[in-house]
Amino acid sequence: MHAARALTSRNASPVNSTPKSAVPWQLTGNHWLTLPCIHPADGALHALGVLHRGARAAVEFAGSADFLLGSGPPLLKPTVRIDGARRELGAEGLAWERAMSWLPTFTCSIDGVVIRGTLFAPYGRDADIAGAVYAFAFENRTARDISVDLSLEGVLGHRQLRVRTARPTDDAHRIAVGDGGVVVLEGSAQPGLAALAVAADGESVSDVQGGDAPRFSVRRSLKLDAGARTGAAFYIAAGPERDGAEATVAVMRRRGWSELLTMTRDALQELEQTVGHDGIDRLINRNLLFAYFYGAGRALDDAHFYLVRSRAPWNARGVTTRDWDALGWTLPAIQLADASLARELLLRACELHGYAPGSGVHYLDGTMFEPGFSLEGVASFAIATDRYIRETGDDQIVDEPAVADALYASWDDLSGRRDEHVPLYSTEVTLSGAPAGHPFTLHGNAVVAQALDVLKRTLDEESARSVEDPEAVRAALRRHFSIEREGKVLFATSIDLSGNTGSDGDPNASPYWLPLYDAVERFDSVYRRTVRGLGAEPSALAEQCARLLGPDAPAVLQWLRRAPLDNGIAAEFVDGEGRATGNGGDAAVAGLLAWSTWYAVHALGVRP
Repeated sequence: MHAARALTSRNASPVNSTPKSAVPWQLTGNHWLTLPCIHPADGALHALGVLHRGARAAVEFAGSADFLLGSGPPLLKPTVRIDGARRELGAEGLAWERAMSWLPTFTCSIDGVVIRGTLFAPYGRDADIAGAVYAFAFENRTARDISVDLSLEGVLGHRQLRVRTARPTDDAHRIAVGDGGVVVLEGSAQPGLAALAVAADGESVSDVQGGDAPRFSVRRSLKLDAGARTGAAFYIAAGPERDGAEATVAVMRRRGWSELLTMTRDALQELEQTVGHDGIDRLINRNLLFAYFYGAGRALDDAHFYLVRSRAPWNARGVTTRDWDALGWTLPAIQLADASLARELLLRACELHGYAPGSGVHYLDGTMFEPGFSLEGVASFAIATDRYIRETGDDQIVDEPAVADALYASWDDLSGRRDEHVPLYSTEVTLSGAPAGHPFTLHGNAVVAQALDVLKRTLDEESARSVEDPEAVRAALRRHFSIEREGKVLFATSIDLSGNTGSDGDPNASPYWLPLYDAVERFDSVYRRTVRGLGAEPSALAEQCARLLGPDAPAVLQWLRRAPLDNGIAAEFVDGEGRATGNGGDAAVAGLLAWSTWYAVHALGVRP
């Protein structure tokens, strides 16, 4: 209850928060497809999602409306018959591992047959496909020859559109068998938003049963000699309509699952980061890849990239986004792993949101979802551009029209927020979207000062002369935000320039971040006194990330390494032990967690 109240009170509008996923799901995906609900007990896939620009939403297929609870029939479930007898894959438990921090793989043994299954979404330069593969390997450790019937069975019982909350589609579910035994899952309405195609990698038999929740199966029959090994796979492809889905599954069949898996593993390996500590590496890479694939996706209907808060279906922020979430939290993690994608996403953010930077929450296509001006949001374009240039050396990006327009728009909007007498800037809402207690915030003005540094270097010479001196903002910050309490000076988190101050700030805009924006030194006495008064157990994971810049960074790093989070993935709110209590599966916070942990070790020299 405490976490739910915190989530509601710190936002401009209430958000219905699911604390964390109800099942400890295995998950994976690529930029086209999310596979967020792989059941650890039997390897069944309960839901699959895609982004749709036209609908401004995620489109999700599931076996039942209760898919998040894992209680209904699955969308896709592998089944096995050995010598004609059906055997449950999870009867004696599945041993899971996660290759490359992203590819869920299980192993089990049935009647002397070792079965290994891997569900993955192809990724890489030559594997950029709106599809997924469920691959199986069999090893016969008995002294007799056996027959194996491997099936992928499923139910299409639910389809929904989701921005933040789910809205079921109102047309009938339909499954049909197309050419070559391909099973097509779609809705009856025309034109539809998305369709799925399922096919085996070899000769197979497909069956379909109608009804309100139609069923299907695709079955392959294998012979396995004593001591022999063999493999088989099923392909799942998505398209805007059935013909496109069938065409994609045909390409996957032609390329073969083994080649797709090899390309995916090679590409994922290039994204991995290391700080020289296995536990910290796992934390960073798990959350980095989650941010990489669940914080950015390609829409099925136009193939363009979009930045979103999270594609996980249990995350209450859904596929909306704030500029700071996208450019300040998600993008730095992606840039660690893939500078070329970071460039594309930065350009995309400037194209979609740069016309009105920092103006509020947006749908994935840039349409306004919830107005509310944020200083951090308007400054995020300059800071993200500067970070990209510093880390890649590609200063030509400022010549891109979308970037240039966003930077000039940022300065125009900032100019209108400057106080008439003091070089400080006012905001309407804080980072979480809640109305600011006082118009001038500590974190917001620290961020603005750094953005002004960037604008002075990137705008044309005439415009740059009119940009406020960032050192004047930093001096005003120290002068006006310094307050005395019990005989000691510390920083207020918000002020109104009329003598009123506040110290109960937005946890996402913690004073811990001040050194990152060159507002103070990490060892500044006022800074250290301020952050020591914030408490040791923040409920917002973003504030724990911020503490990595403070005096207790080694202890925080140890805490993060042990924190359960949401099955290892960042949640917006956590308890004192690091367990998710609100808004699990948060891709933007996962990006912040991965980047800030990497930064603390690499740039600040923090050791657990």
